[in-house]
Amino acid sequence: MAPTGNNTEARIWNHLKGWILNDYGVAALMGNLYAESGLNPRNLQNSYEKRLSYTDDTYTAAVDSGAYSGFVRDAAGYGLAQWTYWSRKEALLAYVKAAGASVGDLEAQLDFLRKELAESYPSILAALKSAKSVREASDVILTKYERPADQSENVKIKRAGYGQTYLSKYAGGSSAGKEGETMRQKFVSTAASYIGCKEADGTHRQIIDIYNGHKPLARGYAMKYTDAWCATFVSAMAIKCGLTDIIPTECGCGQMIQLFQKLGAWQENDAHVPQPGDVIFYDWDNSGVGDNTGWPDHVGIVESVNGSDIKVIEGNMSDAVGRRTLKVNGRYIRGYGVPKFKGGSSSSAGTGTPAPAPSAGGSLAFRVGDVVQFTGSTHYANANAASGPACKPGKAKVTAISKNSKHPYHLIAVSGSGSTVYGWVDASTVQAIAGGAISVGDTVQFAGGPHYTSANAASSSSSPKAGLAKVTAISKGAKHPYHVVHTNGQSSVYGWVDADRVTK
Repeated sequence: MAPTGNNTEARIWNHLKGWILNDYGVAALMGNLYAESGLNPRNLQNSYEKRLSYTDDTYTAAVDSGAYSGFVRDAAGYGLAQWTYWSRKEALLAYVKAAGASVGDLEAQLDFLRKELAESYPSILAALKSAKSVREASDVILTKYERPADQSENVKIKRAGYGQTYLSKYAGGSSAGKEGETMRQKFVSTAASYIGCKEADGTHRQIIDIYNGHKPLARGYAMKYTDAWCATFVSAMAIKCGLTDIIPTECGCGQMIQLFQKLGAWQENDAHVPQPGDVIFYDWDNSGVGDNTGWPDHVGIVESVNGSDIKVIEGNMSDAVGRRTLKVNGRYIRGYGVPKFKGGSSSSAGTGTPAPAPSAGGSLAFRVGDVVQFTGSTHYANANAASGPACKPGKAKVTAISKNSKHPYHLIAVSGSGSTVYGWVDASTVQAIAGGAISVGDTVQFAGGPHYTSANAASSSSSPKAGLAKVTAISKGAKHPYHVVHTNGQSSVYGWVDADRVTK
């Protein structure tokens, strides 16, 4: 079955959906494939490029032509799933040859993936077809199919997060009329992917880190790992999904209610029947008589409503992320924050491969991850703030986009650029940097600093000096989007680097 779609992501989604038939399973598989290869069917394991003296394209061409005969036994990961073990690479090579295709052909690899799962991993395929969540399916793929050396909780959460991005983007279509519901589901699903994080093993710290990494901090307070973190969890999920324009960030429940009230998104009546994605607040001191109007003690995210039963995902529930079930108009319900998802949702930030977000006046010119020239003098705490503090112009990186907002770009200044921007800014103050876009094959100036073995690696392998380098690959939306190789003796850079490290 030839994959159809107007880009690689869409073609992969449509192909997988045709035989997995379950959005959760498709999204989870795509999230893992993205983590392995960036969805590049020609991807040669980065650590082997220098060792074998090949790039993705030259390796593929050499295998296809027969000039390189070591494909089966070289132990280098290759392709969408980074097939590595000799027998699996041998089977892949035999399959594409029989099909008369390149070893790096997208359709051939997807067809081989289907064959391999059906014949060699039928239990995994069954799990994909029956999965009830992205996290459930993603964990199966990670631990029983991909099986990387690191299968920690952090890796599980990260890969499921990639899957959630694809679920939000492609499940049920992508029409504008469904966009609000898609973002609502993304918010809920992202929260669900953190269930099990707890203080006992320190996995809750990543939630605190997401919150503290979003500036400016509410009331200027940086959360400690020992603080109560229920409101912080809700805020972190909004940050993770790029929804801070409609879900205010706070570490205190009462203060978060006040912010929802300012947005005109507060429902005081605790008899309200919520929707998934609504933010529910509790007051444990409620007497049970009349409507609850006390100071809130706890908060969570509504996951589902079935009749009169509400299922909620909560952070800091017995020192962990967990679920609670209660009744509509239950005794302790204080009220609800009701985010305006339709017409006010925003694009995702830092997960997967974000696309440009259109605005009411046309298409926004830049993507998450782009390095731009900020020319303004004001940045804002949220995408629709009425006023904000002054800041200095200069080079900055786009870290989030909120379409249809007053200040649609979230920027963080590039170190050493002279800028102090760290917040949401007007589209008119964001411009392309002189020199134009960078493409594969361009010779660029590497500014020095860390290079990485993969486009989303958490830690660097070393920090080579500045010098001229050639761009050999680009992974849009990744943490370190440019793969560069030095062209002279000035630098030894050979790996993935941050966008602010290269200029034409």
